[in-house]
Amino acid sequence: MNSSPSQDVSGRLFLAVGRLSRSLRQAGTPGPGHGAISALATLVNHGQLRLGDLAAKEGVAAATMSRIVAALVEAGYVRRESDPVDRRAWLATATEEGERLLSGVRSTRVQELARRIDRLSPEHRKALEAALPALEALLTDDDA
Repeated sequence: MNSSPSQDVSGRLFLAVGRLSRSLRQAGTPGPGHGAISALATLVNHGQLRLGDLAAKEGVAAATMSRIVAALVEAGYVRRESDPVDRRAWLATATEEGERLLSGVRSTRVQELARRIDRLSPEHRKALEAALPALEALLTDDDA
């Protein structure tokens, strides 16, 4: 089976982005896992959300999000309260401690990425910089 050049690029980019993301997550300090950090980032970016809405934004089942939020609440990173409009629903909000944690995680990962970029050849750094608009354009359909 022959693949098109765009399929080859897609496959390589998919693997490279996934591996880089995983590598940067592992380079950070111990703490909540990727799912918890992602949920916390969504709460920081979007503000208070119902658990169902947070689960939908994160692309996970409501039960999974409930477990993630429960762990974040227990750690003091998220506050959970009853929805005044629908008492059966819960609202989740990032706490100041959660915002500090997220800022620290991002800072650590960005610093690690900067170290890796600094080790690249000047040609690779220029190519990476030139590719940024295309990479950013890939996110236009993403709500992240």
